[in-house]
Amino acid sequence: MSGESKTFELSEELLKSCQLCPRNCGVNRLAGEVGFCRIGSEAVVASAGPHFGEESVLVGAGGSGTIFLAGCNLGCSFCQNFDISHSNEGAETRPAEMAQLMLHLQKRGCENVNFVTPSHVAVRIAQAVGIARRVGLKVPIVYNCGGYESVGTLKGLAGLVDIYMPDFKFADGRVAERLCGAGDYPEVCKAALKEMHRQVGDLQIENGLATRGLLVRHLVLPNGLAGSEEVLEFLAKEISGKTFVNVMGQYRPCYRAGEFSEIDRLPSRAEINAAKNYARKLGLRLDK
Repeated sequence: MSGESKTFELSEELLKSCQLCPRNCGVNRLAGEVGFCRIGSEAVVASAGPHFGEESVLVGAGGSGTIFLAGCNLGCSFCQNFDISHSNEGAETRPAEMAQLMLHLQKRGCENVNFVTPSHVAVRIAQAVGIARRVGLKVPIVYNCGGYESVGTLKGLAGLVDIYMPDFKFADGRVAERLCGAGDYPEVCKAALKEMHRQVGDLQIENGLATRGLLVRHLVLPNGLAGSEEVLEFLAKEISGKTFVNVMGQYRPCYRAGEFSEIDRLPSRAEINAAKNYARKLGLRLDK
């Protein structure tokens, strides 16, 4: 478990003028207002249970204990989980209830607790993890996010998150603006990854399972839109030459992808292999 002592706190007061993520909506979520993520004061859990489709270092024998959270602070036009992340459907779950859910996943034998799309409810996650740790949660906490993170919020999670698993989606802000409405994504993501690595370091694996560290996902998009070479060079040169990265080739046109001709097809095998081979050339650690 993470050993870093907490210097920052994610206070509930932050929800009065929400700036938890780089959208900086400024809405009073405690009063029922909602911003870009469309989620109010409490986290909304869409589903929870063992998941065996994550990276092998997270799955093990018991699966990754995923908690899928409704809403999203990024809103990609091609989202493959759009039915969850682009809606607010699910059960409103208070921190004490979420702590019990985490303990239930541990009891079922899950190897970790994996929060999927957590950025916009980071305050509630911090509260829930604190409760769960005090009453017996021992498995690692995975923060599975889109990479569009506030450094201040991440600092508030120091000592609570064991494994950061961000996406690094785009190297070009113009692409990020067109597909997510987040033109500042590249610089925001780079700063976030540096803070994540500062907290937890390179990914540590014991007996085939990740216990602590940074695991980066990069989805190969058609027509080079993700800027894969630039992304991978940043990881190798500015994060760590030992960065563990999952270069993913499973993109498929989903949600509103058909509105954008440049992403309305699968990436070719050549495009996927080129990205993976470049990661190997840089010496990065690849998920098998």
